[in-house]
Amino acid sequence: MKKSLYDSSNILTMIAGTGCNGAAANLLNKPQELFVNVNSDLYVADSGNNRIQLFRLGISDAITVAGSGSINVTIALKNPVSVVLDRDKYVFIVEFGNHRVIGSGPYGFRCIVGCTGLNNSMSNTLDRPTTMAFDSYGNIYVVDEYNNRIQKFLRLNQTQTLSLNQPKLCPNATWNPNATTIANISILGSEPRALFVDTNNNIYAVSRETGQIYMWLNDSINKPHVALYGNVTRSRSVFVSMNGDIYVDDGEKNHQVLKFTLNSNKSILVMSVSSQCQGLFIDVTNTLYCSVDDVHQVFKKWLSDNITTSASIAGTGVAGSAADMLNRPNGIFVDTNFDLYVADYSNHRIQKFQSGQSYAITVAGNTSITTTIELNYPVGVVLDGNKYLFITDYGNHRIVGSGPYGFRCIAGCSGSSGSTADKFNKTRNLAFDTFGNLYVTDQSNNRIQKVYLIQTSCGKSTR
Repeated sequence: MKKSLYDSSNILTMIAGTGCNGAAANLLNKPQELFVNVNSDLYVADSGNNRIQLFRLGISDAITVAGSGSINVTIALKNPVSVVLDRDKYVFIVEFGNHRVIGSGPYGFRCIVGCTGLNNSMSNTLDRPTTMAFDSYGNIYVVDEYNNRIQKFLRLNQTQTLSLNQPKLCPNATWNPNATTIANISILGSEPRALFVDTNNNIYAVSRETGQIYMWLNDSINKPHVALYGNVTRSRSVFVSMNGDIYVDDGEKNHQVLKFTLNSNKSILVMSVSSQCQGLFIDVTNTLYCSVDDVHQVFKKWLSDNITTSASIAGTGVAGSAADMLNRPNGIFVDTNFDLYVADYSNHRIQKFQSGQSYAITVAGNTSITTTIELNYPVGVVLDGNKYLFITDYGNHRIVGSGPYGFRCIAGCSGSSGSTADKFNKTRNLAFDTFGNLYVTDQSNNRIQKVYLIQTSCGKSTR
């Protein structure tokens, strides 16, 4: 209903709905909050129909812009109760039934707040939220009804850059078939796994035998610059944040993820886990992700929370090959759109979980609806600056990558394992440096290999 505030009468005019509930374009079912833009277009949170309806001025039939009945792919809603538009006319919605706030943008819908799937009183969760509003800085305020509070979520003035390297490579980029050994068994011990290269091209690795964390300065070979007494147990993964904090898997025996600072041997417990983290990742919002292969799930927690518990965001906890399931997930990567890529080891595929979605798209390997490449136990996945995939194909002892012309083998392309410079034996974790060179833990050869980008017509490399 509406009335003009300049009219002294109390006469109301019906402008949306008929007075009967229903799901037709001209009907509503328990409408909640609404928003009217400068064009007098009316947006209604049609809660009982699980949708957002847009009524153009003077038109009684609405367009579904989000949720059930939309002619375009949007996002599934559960009891939306509030809708707000930003200055660019993107839609932000409070979902009472899913305990979250979602928003649209140039790349579609994504989860903004309450994205863990839980409803409790942690600082990154909501319990039956009802209303939201922006301030002039873009911060979001939410009435969190069942937690008896109003929450303010700060807009991050983030650069949208990760603490790892994503070089933009030309379409015909190639790499030297003969790799260089950066570290061998004398430093790392047997079967190294954890590897990271930061934006200063410093290399981090963890010895599974001694538990020590090593760092090599840019392009140094064998002798590490720093050795931290990490005392972690058979670590699978390591990640270094923008400020230089080192996050290490210590999950196999101690069921935890630890944080070290570069100049200290003291650690801080940041996440409790049920088993080892085969992959660690920190996104642009300071959220830590861990893939636990034993329970076939990926977990995450916001590092600004004091608690060490985490929430599952991918996988059901049971091994399987359905779109919402994983089977021994390994390496993970989260892009700046918060899309999660998972090396789904025993399903021989790479899964992409779009932000807020529990069902994945297979982007490489088994069950992909498009022709990609056959994978044999993929364990590592990274994206370059053009969002092309690079994968360590553990069972095929090689590195493969995608590009504008499809997938191709990058290194270890002989088809067999070996210890010569042109071969690997069980490729594990993978990382770029700023120049586009690739680093890989060559697990059964007990070494870290550097694969140099060859200079091409559209770019330069170090060699």
